[in-house]
Amino acid sequence: MRIIASAILMMWGVGAAAEGLPAPLTDADFAPVDAAEARLGQLLFFDPILSGNRNVSCATCHHPAFGTSDGLSLGLGDGGIGLGTERVADPQNMPEQRIPRNAPALFNLGAHEFTVLFHDGRIEVDPDRPGGLRTPLDADMVTGFASLLSAQTMFPVLSADEMAGHYSENDVSQAVRRGVITGPGGAWDIIARRVAGIPAYADDFAVVYDHVDTPDQISFADISNAIAAFMAFEWRSDSAPFDAVLRGEISLPAPAATGMALFYGAAECASCHSGPFLTDHQFHAMGAPQIGPGKAARFESHARDEGRFRVSGDVADLYAFRTPSLRNVMLTAPYGHAGAHSDLHAFISAHVDLQAGMASYSIDAATLPDLPVDDLRGMADAAAIAQAISYRAPQISAADIDALMAFLAALTDPAARNGRLGVPDTVPSGLPVDRLR
Repeated sequence: MRIIASAILMMWGVGAAAEGLPAPLTDADFAPVDAAEARLGQLLFFDPILSGNRNVSCATCHHPAFGTSDGLSLGLGDGGIGLGTERVADPQNMPEQRIPRNAPALFNLGAHEFTVLFHDGRIEVDPDRPGGLRTPLDADMVTGFASLLSAQTMFPVLSADEMAGHYSENDVSQAVRRGVITGPGGAWDIIARRVAGIPAYADDFAVVYDHVDTPDQISFADISNAIAAFMAFEWRSDSAPFDAVLRGEISLPAPAATGMALFYGAAECASCHSGPFLTDHQFHAMGAPQIGPGKAARFESHARDEGRFRVSGDVADLYAFRTPSLRNVMLTAPYGHAGAHSDLHAFISAHVDLQAGMASYSIDAATLPDLPVDDLRGMADAAAIAQAISYRAPQISAADIDALMAFLAALTDPAARNGRLGVPDTVPSGLPVDRLR
């Protein structure tokens, strides 16, 4: 039976319209990108000027060297030193806690299909809301953000653990602490004024945006729009071997062909990882181990992460998280909303028997910089997480997992892995650029 399935998939390689496979991606699936805007966004993405203490850039947690993530289960933003798996806590500015969730990859976020972002979907395209977006700011949401991807950048710069810094450390964190986010003197305005005060940035914004004649007209939305243009351009991913299969140009060799047959057949992976980006963009309770500080308000003492429930208030969403795209999944370790598994094979093995995977979980499976915190406090909620599991995986063998791994490797896109503009040598602020030494 396995041989027959493999043969069928080999034939699919020359007929992408075969049942179960998505249609190939085209330019129509992606928003157009202005090259000058993307180049401006590249500089801003790698510039620590956007963080409260001027020590963390977007690239700190979303670096191309780590598949647009950071290589850690749970990262260290403000208060960390170094890059990726070599990042450690700064003894002179110790972080209060780890960032509560694994840094998601950034591939294809400029595609029209991505209308909900973050592990819990807390920002979403919604034509009935201000600016056409639903965000935690609700009615206070400002306009001017060109896309959902642009709006995504609003929140890391406000997070004490990620980019803002803590309490009285700087003007941005002080504004966040007071709840002053929008308007003159708000956290976003403070960041925009920093950027506008750098002549090279002021000149670039005036060239890229027609509405900017003077530096004081540069808004945080403009900064976000440029960063979004860069991400959309830099990490568009539609030239992997899998894409060549969809276009009918090649067939996958064994065991990748066997893995694709399993993925779209007996293993039922495509029931959630569907479509050209291998995600249904929905929320599922998959029983991933809860490590780290959890997603709690500052006044809460638990280490739970109730996922989508914290957004929707629907008990059916307890411990449910957004289905991640599997594009370039071999590059984006660790895995799960809390990054509990550093090894993809081990993650899939736990996925096959979720209850057993939860019961046998060891923190040794994670990649965590030293920090004097209890990373297993959230496992006290393991019984509730297990009870909420909404998926029962079919039984597959170790050999099947090996074949699936071979197929997942065919989702790696060299163009997206390497990037198109790359890491700049310098940024206009003159601050250090995150790069591997």
